[in-house]
Amino acid sequence: MSFGDPNNPYGQPQDPNQQQPGYGYPQQAPQGVPQQGYGYPQQPGAPGAYPQAPGTIQANNGYINVHGLGTVQVASMGLRFAARLIDGVAIGILYWILSAIGVAGAVGAAKSVEDCTAMDPASSAYQTCLNDQAEAVGGIFAAFFGVLLLLSIATMLYEWLMIALVGATLGKMALGLRVVKENTGGKPGLGGGFIRWIIPTLGSIVCGIGLLLVYLSPFFDSTGKTQGWHDRAAGTVVIKK
Repeated sequence: MSFGDPNNPYGQPQDPNQQQPGYGYPQQAPQGVPQQGYGYPQQPGAPGAYPQAPGTIQANNGYINVHGLGTVQVASMGLRFAARLIDGVAIGILYWILSAIGVAGAVGAAKSVEDCTAMDPASSAYQTCLNDQAEAVGGIFAAFFGVLLLLSIATMLYEWLMIALVGATLGKMALGLRVVKENTGGKPGLGGGFIRWIIPTLGSIVCGIGLLLVYLSPFFDSTGKTQGWHDRAAGTVVIKK
């Protein structure tokens, strides 16, 4: 008794050129129909490469991926130091202008006071002269502290608003640097700009030592992004355009 072909239990004639399903190599898809692959789907770009997360340092070579900007170059500490020097010159000129105005006002107030030494100490004119001198001295101190206040406000607005709204100070603009949010690639905004400004400012209260440490802190960054403590707190990174 013959059992025949187990793949053809009904005894129907077989086409010798027809390959049985489930055996042999995988069948080729008809022309024009994409063949299904195996394994994980490939991402666009280099074959087998997957996109890196924003902020990922690339082989510690000075380039980083920033969302919305792609691969950008991290600003070197030399360029950042040079930009800081340019900003220092710009702020110094502003200091000089405001200080000159304050000194001129104080000198004018001092000259307007009459010399009391030639007057009779028992006279009412002498007492009036002393009162005028006291008011003049008070005006000089008021002008001095007023200039300091104006300088502080001007420095704050320069550093804070330029970084927040423009992404760069004059020094950074001159050297082609800008500050961006690491997770978006956009400008730091008022909040990020303020955080980035206030941390060095608070550090300057301790005899300037804290300020120096903040500005040197990018050297301590082991990620290769040269982020200072103020950058990390604000979520920013300084890049080269």
